[in-house]
Amino acid sequence: MTEQVKSSPNKFKKYVIWFWAIVASGIFSVVLIFVLTSNGAFGELPTFKSIENPDRNYATEIISADGKILGTYFKENRTPVTFKELPENIVEALVATEDERYYEHSGIDAYGTVRAITKFGKGGGASTISQQLAKGLFTKKRSLSTIGRIKQKLKEWVIAVRLERQYTKNEIITMYLNNYDFNNLAVGINSASRIYFGKEPKDLNVEESAMFVGMLKNSTLFNPTKERRKDTVLHRRNVVLKQMAKANYITEKEKDSLQKLPLGLNLQREDHSDGYATYFREHLRAFMKDWTANNLKEDGEEYDIYKDGLKIYVTIDSRMQKHAEEAMEQHMANLQKSFFKEQKRNKNAPFYGMSKKKVDKYLLKKIRYTGRWERMKKNGKTKEEIIASFNTERPMKVFSWNGVKDTVMTPLDSVRYYKHFLRAGLMSTEPQTGHIKAWVGGINYKYFKFDNVKSKGGRQVGSTFKPFVYASAINQLQYSPCKEFTNVPYTIPKEKYGMADDWTPKNSDGKYGNILTLKEALAGSVNTITARLIDEVGPETVVRLANDLGISKEIQPNPSIALGAVELNLYDMVGAYSTLANKGLRIDQMIVTRIEDKNGTVLEDFMPKTHEILSEESSYVVLDLLKGVTESGSGIRLRTKYGKYPDNVVTGYPYEFKNPIAGKTGTTQNQSDGWFMGVVPNLTTGVWVGGDEYSIHFRGIARGQGASMALPIWALYHKALYADPELNISQEDFEKPEELSIEIDCGKKDDVEEVEEDSYEEEDDDILNDN
Repeated sequence: MTEQVKSSPNKFKKYVIWFWAIVASGIFSVVLIFVLTSNGAFGELPTFKSIENPDRNYATEIISADGKILGTYFKENRTPVTFKELPENIVEALVATEDERYYEHSGIDAYGTVRAITKFGKGGGASTISQQLAKGLFTKKRSLSTIGRIKQKLKEWVIAVRLERQYTKNEIITMYLNNYDFNNLAVGINSASRIYFGKEPKDLNVEESAMFVGMLKNSTLFNPTKERRKDTVLHRRNVVLKQMAKANYITEKEKDSLQKLPLGLNLQREDHSDGYATYFREHLRAFMKDWTANNLKEDGEEYDIYKDGLKIYVTIDSRMQKHAEEAMEQHMANLQKSFFKEQKRNKNAPFYGMSKKKVDKYLLKKIRYTGRWERMKKNGKTKEEIIASFNTERPMKVFSWNGVKDTVMTPLDSVRYYKHFLRAGLMSTEPQTGHIKAWVGGINYKYFKFDNVKSKGGRQVGSTFKPFVYASAINQLQYSPCKEFTNVPYTIPKEKYGMADDWTPKNSDGKYGNILTLKEALAGSVNTITARLIDEVGPETVVRLANDLGISKEIQPNPSIALGAVELNLYDMVGAYSTLANKGLRIDQMIVTRIEDKNGTVLEDFMPKTHEILSEESSYVVLDLLKGVTESGSGIRLRTKYGKYPDNVVTGYPYEFKNPIAGKTGTTQNQSDGWFMGVVPNLTTGVWVGGDEYSIHFRGIARGQGASMALPIWALYHKALYADPELNISQEDFEKPEELSIEIDCGKKDDVEEVEEDSYEEEDDDILNDN
């Protein structure tokens, strides 16, 4: 009995020794495994440098003049934020849901790890926020084997501890939210906030932050854009709200109230074909390609706009851009209805002046430049097989002004279908700075990628070129707007400028015999008087002035340029009119004001270049002439309210503008192009509308003139601008020079109350292409 009593303490002591030996062995094993892992026994670990500066691709941001992000260039659409830019509610939701002891551990949650092991993961996961960040930064692909995953987990532990030593808790949270891929091209909380809710992270409310934290578990599974996933996402968000209440970040009452709310998404896709200023962003991409080639990093490498996280500050105002695009969409959708209606009676729609044979030949030529033709050719298909494919009906989605339309047609018919759509362009510049404020290159970038603002070839400009002829006469001959001319046919002999034939342009309305002032002649776009003026000053003088004002294209000095028989682009035309609006001082147009690197270091500040072109007096007199166009000429519908127009093509009429507006309409032969150039003291805007080819146009002048095709876009745009007082678009008159030697007050004729528009609308129908 005594021996048994003696043996019991010894036996218990043996168990104690064994217990502590096992514990010590376990601790030693853990330490050993940690040491081995730290020294790369289970695979290479990131260096101190890579932990300090993780290799991440950061999107380059395009930032508007009013501080809004217009778009990004990216391989991964990630734009980092600082901790101060995060709302408190998302930090609270993250900690409450993912790592409730976050502020108590140093990278590894011992309690959570033991719980996960003993309960086989059923009591909750053990990964801390630091471990999840380590996994996101340095685990490129999750191992499929158990052993491989254990090795990865060990490395993530080590990296998590190193991250905790290297960064503060706030910095780790910021890195984690900046790094996570929320799907739908939203990498990081900054992009995600814009894409899912159309706001900055700092403006996220509690339920929105809870949704994002819920997505951290698996953004593919909890993808709110998928209809079949919305209930799952809603449930997961409510779980996060429950955890926030449990951690006392919100009250039970707040939780119950918030859980009843819908997701409230406000999707703002950031694919390059989506959003505002798509054509501008593509033009800027080409600009940045040149800039990066000529502005290298310190190590001699080029900046990469897709991963270096540059910040490009541009001149575009996001509000003005929005108004411009909406104005174009409103009018073009309306105008297209009328065009489709007309084409029902055109057997070779949408082409005029082409036989069926020529149309078929044209379409065959065009399909050779399509992606379908290229793909089939690369796959070894013969020409005959490819053409047969283009004539085989198939289901497809096509653009329409009522949204994407599901239909069945042949690829060849789809090419013809898209040719039916009239194209357009708009650009606005602030004359005093040269800053381009709005750039709309077309009606829809996804379907019509050609940019009509700065096209290389340009389009015929019609009567919008006439002000350069008048400006030459005023500048060189000191002509007054009140100077009178007889409206009679005027002939320029062929020998004078080396022409093939004598040139005697006709007035589009066929009216002659009356006496007109220069102001009346420009308002009525009278061709005979314009021809006389270019003969008096010489075509070379007009070309030289046009180039000085801002036209970059080489123009042949033929008399016919007086009537607009020259192809120019909208960019140059707006620049030239802006010089007139800026008292004759040309400021080269700009699209970028500053470029910074991802740390905010300024890489370049852009300064405007100025050139003195015209005197302040001459510029003011030309503007006074152009004001007459909107007071009694082809632009008078900006002011009237009783006009009637076929198919209501003048969208939004009446406009009833009361403020001074210098403007000029333009219509080219066969109504192939419609223009309107409109100027107020601090904004010059040009609009062009036309078919993809010169043979695609309205049959008649009533619908096809510049005052019907282009002017309504300008009017709708300016109505929106004036309705937004923060934009401060001027409604004042142009500043009059202190000394004005040229007479501009021509008086008013007693027998004229209001000039009828119809007498001026058929303005350029007989342009002669003599160049």
